[in-house]
Amino acid sequence: MIRTTATLLLLALPLAFTRPAAAQETPIAYTVAFPNAVHHEARIQVTFAQLPAGPLQVRMSRSSPGRYALHEFAKNVYDVQATDSKGNALSVNKPDPYGWDVTGHDGTVVFTYTLFGDRTDGTYAGIDKRHAHLNMPATLAFARGLEQRPAEVKFELPAGWQVASQLRPDATKGTWYAPNMQYLMDSPTSLGPQQTRSWQEQDRTIEMQVLHDGTEAELDSYVGLTKKVVKEAAAVFGELPEYDFGRYTFIANYLPQTSGDGMEHRNSTSLTSSRPLRGPAALDNLGTVSHEFFHSWNVERIRPQDLEPFDFERANMSSNLWFAEGFTQYYGELLLRRAGVYTDAEYCTEALSGIVDAMLTMPGPKRYSPVYMSQQAPFVDAAAAIDPNNRSNTYLSYYYIGAGNALALDLQLRQNYKTDLDTYMRAVWQQHGKTQRNYAPAQPYTLRDLQRVLGEVAKDTAFAGQFFRQHIMGHELHKYDALLAPAGLLVRPARPGQSTLAARLQYNPDSTATLGTTLLGSPLYVAGLDREDVLLKVEGQKPISAKEMQKRLAAHKPGDVVPIEYRTRNGVRTAQVTLQQDNTLEVVPMPNATRKQLAFRKAWLAGKAK
Repeated sequence: MIRTTATLLLLALPLAFTRPAAAQETPIAYTVAFPNAVHHEARIQVTFAQLPAGPLQVRMSRSSPGRYALHEFAKNVYDVQATDSKGNALSVNKPDPYGWDVTGHDGTVVFTYTLFGDRTDGTYAGIDKRHAHLNMPATLAFARGLEQRPAEVKFELPAGWQVASQLRPDATKGTWYAPNMQYLMDSPTSLGPQQTRSWQEQDRTIEMQVLHDGTEAELDSYVGLTKKVVKEAAAVFGELPEYDFGRYTFIANYLPQTSGDGMEHRNSTSLTSSRPLRGPAALDNLGTVSHEFFHSWNVERIRPQDLEPFDFERANMSSNLWFAEGFTQYYGELLLRRAGVYTDAEYCTEALSGIVDAMLTMPGPKRYSPVYMSQQAPFVDAAAAIDPNNRSNTYLSYYYIGAGNALALDLQLRQNYKTDLDTYMRAVWQQHGKTQRNYAPAQPYTLRDLQRVLGEVAKDTAFAGQFFRQHIMGHELHKYDALLAPAGLLVRPARPGQSTLAARLQYNPDSTATLGTTLLGSPLYVAGLDREDVLLKVEGQKPISAKEMQKRLAAHKPGDVVPIEYRTRNGVRTAQVTLQQDNTLEVVPMPNATRKQLAFRKAWLAGKAK
């Protein structure tokens, strides 16, 4: 399962633009109220004071930390008004779809607007009578030129609601503080009747603030598993980060109206799911916890240079998401095994099989590199478009292609260099993550830095150069069968001998079936069929249903030729289609693994926390 995460980012402006006097300036003051929550509205007031003469350019973000596509949050803003310090109405002009220019002020602008939000996830704002889950770029307007000013947010809460946020509380003022705009926008906030669990880990406060419909016992059990994951993640790096205000917060919303998501932030993560904290659903939710918590090192503090600083007014592209998200994807699942949530067999089923199958059977990894896949994020990371695309044949998520390379690198380091990926991650942490300044990494990394550190850890710069040329900047596939064998794990066909059309079919009420995009090299692709073609008959009979089609295909062997009648854009046609063997792969433990293989596997998968 891909952890959407994911997620990401606190980005501060470079030090050259930091103004030492910013802390003495009047903070930007926000008030967020919910007079019409039943209709998913918030009323928000922002006071910008100590302004220079001239127009004030107020804007809504177009993008959000942890997301790379444009989301155009201004579309949910209306009823905009602006006054000066005396309450006099000011002129508001709209120069573009994303903002407002306010003129005629007296050094103060009170900017007020209504926000609509009805999607509870890591990207948008979800508001109703029960709760409000606010991603700040989707919620709070900002002013150009004031990015380094501190901010204070006052939440006017309905009865029974509490605040869950990485913002710093100020009990005397009843406000929540951010040192600058980057931190403010990186601080998701959940408002509602929180259930809180808090504990100490390495002298840091870890807390989970949860909205859910389950029992106290279910939450306690879930937090118990989370504690194990936290310990195993810390063991990879040898320590927890220095959280800016002394705590890390899991901001969790597990209510029926929420959309599944996980989004990492500097001192917190936003966790949303409609699934409960019991049964198999709890493990799916825990996988998101594991992935997002690993991000508190990798991508929040170990940050790629090409995402510094994050630009809220454009799409943000990085060449390094294969590492930032993909290596995190690998560790998110590995930590569940090390924490004892998975057995070896379950880890193979839940994690390794999906990674290996995607890397070796999908067209994308055979054609394009992890760097290229990372650069596609502005088009695929929750991006919205209505035109068809060919990504089934050109793309594999940087989560998967990154995880596939993390797996291969871990096994190569263990087999050939008497080290491992944990050691590599610690080295990257020490050089490019541990030292922070102004709520941002002092030395964000480049692609060349990652290669250099690998050469240092392996004590083999030639290997590091070759690995990056072939597998990161290139697209040479790894030999996973050979890499996994020393751990006593076997890569094999999941459905040996089964014939397939390897097609995505939507079965219609008239017993026909409509094709999705046909995969490069698949039987229907080779026969000349494409998306939206309609299968009318297969071997003279209507497709009817998936169950019926599977029954017919089971009567054939791979290599058999079957006649197909189909409707395409230029009429009804027939084709002779050669069936292929189902090429789905799986990873399973060898039943006769040797002691040496079992010892290798244990050194890799066993828990590391003391």
